Amino acid sequence: MKGILPGEDWLGRSLFDGPFSFPLMVVHRDAIEHNIATMAAFTRDHGMLFAPHAKTHLSPEIAARQLDAGAWALTAATPSQAITLRGFGVPRVLVANQVADPAGLRWLAAELERDPDFEFLCFVDSVAGVDLLAAHAGARPFQVLAELGHAGGRGGSRTLGGLLEVVGRAQEAAGVELVGVAGYEGGLKSAEEVVGYLRRLQEAVEHLRVRNPILSVGGSQWFDVIGRELVATQARIVLRAGAYVSHDDGYYRERTPFNRIDGSLRPAFEVFAHVLSTPEPGLAIVAMGKRDAPYDEGLPIPRREGVTVVAMQDQHTILRDTSGLRVGDLVSFGISHPCTAFDKWRTLLTVDENYTVVGTITTHF
Repeated sequence: MKGILPGEDWLGRSLFDGPFSFPLMVVHRDAIEHNIATMAAFTRDHGMLFAPHAKTHLSPEIAARQLDAGAWALTAATPSQAITLRGFGVPRVLVANQVADPAGLRWLAAELERDPDFEFLCFVDSVAGVDLLAAHAGARPFQVLAELGHAGGRGGSRTLGGLLEVVGRAQEAAGVELVGVAGYEGGLKSAEEVVGYLRRLQEAVEHLRVRNPILSVGGSQWFDVIGRELVATQARIVLRAGAYVSHDDGYYRERTPFNRIDGSLRPAFEVFAHVLSTPEPGLAIVAMGKRDAPYDEGLPIPRREGVTVVAMQDQHTILRDTSGLRVGDLVSFGISHPCTAFDKWRTLLTVDENYTVVGTITTHF
């Protein structure tokens, strides 16, 4: 197991006096529990259903905690992720994406037929996408949300007229059942843009001939605006935020809606690595690389004054240091962007406030 020496007991041991090999990423148990409870309460208090995006973690332990906290469903990005979540025993899975994988669709159709209690939903944004789903449907139809996009976005019909074309096809196609509308606002830059987009989604819902429709949105960066703007919408609002579960010290710390409203999320990840070399004044090389911590939405954040990360390589991180680091020192880092942190570790140690190891979180990427 990465980070744990073989053949020794480790549960209940101190992270700094046990069989642990560094670099090592750990998860603070109290932060994970706080974050799950906080978002469960937020969605409940705002009358929303919560389908947290499990692509962030793909962990059975975290999935179970989210469901226990009241999650309506878990969200995936691909059929293979949906299959993984189904292996965790998740009863309702939403793929927040178009699905064009025949093998995945065949498996999902068979699973729907095998288990009448299993529910599966996905997005469609084209007539061709509806026809593809219909062609692979089994005894039970695929439930779909017509996705409305925006200029410069990823998926989604770009106009209401285009969306209604998809809606019409979905309502007439055998093997497909239209249940609502979906969108993703995370790529928008301002609250004003988000409000305008949410109003277009609300307008789209009004054109549906669907009983008790769903309106699903993303949520990690704008759930405060969503909670405020969609409160009176005649639909079931399904929020899909995912990065909240571990939060971070970088990208989402700067963008969380809790910077604007009451409440807080806590960074749950911490990475430890030793100083390998101090070859020049003010320069330190640390034994942590791109295989150990995320770097795509900001470099790791040192938790030591006078230290700055300037670059990451496969197995090394380059620091500018005015704090006097020495070879062998153990340095602590927060991370930026949790969605590319979990996938670097098959097993993550969970620690309490004293850095005693109290359990593990496994991932299945």
